[in-house]
Amino acid sequence: ANRGAFENDGHSVGLNIHLPQEQYPNPYLTLSMDFRYFFVRKFMFMKHAVGFVIYPGGFGTMDELFEALTLLQTGKVASFPVVLVGKSFWGGLVDWLENTMMTEGCIDNDDRAIFTLVETAEEAADIITDHFRRSDFDHSHNYTLQE
Repeated sequence: ANRGAFENDGHSVGLNIHLPQEQYPNPYLTLSMDFRYFFVRKFMFMKHAVGFVIYPGGFGTMDELFEALTLLQTGKVASFPVVLVGKSFWGGLVDWLENTMMTEGCIDNDDRAIFTLVETAEEAADIITDHFRRSDFDHSHNYTLQE
């Protein structure tokens, strides 16, 4: 997504966290912001989100995914799509959510409907784009990034 926006003269924002390993700024950014604390970074993700597209990752990815799901489930943020990309990676988690958490009554069908599992980036983009077009979002507003 960052590369596509960058190469087509769009805005591409990266929210980076200072870590001893793994986290490096994406080379396809027009604005890069660095954070020391996870909670501040997650707040910035949630504050401006119109959708989350989640690719395979580690504990940090899981933390951000479940933070978003919890805030959406409890109505603490405006509704937006959460899309998990990669059925083979996310399939076991989705099975557990459906076959264990739902069976135990910890979540229900409405909670399960908060996210969608897809195979490709194109499918994820279609879901985000469709939501954006159907939303009450002010499409005429000219959004600009300030450094």
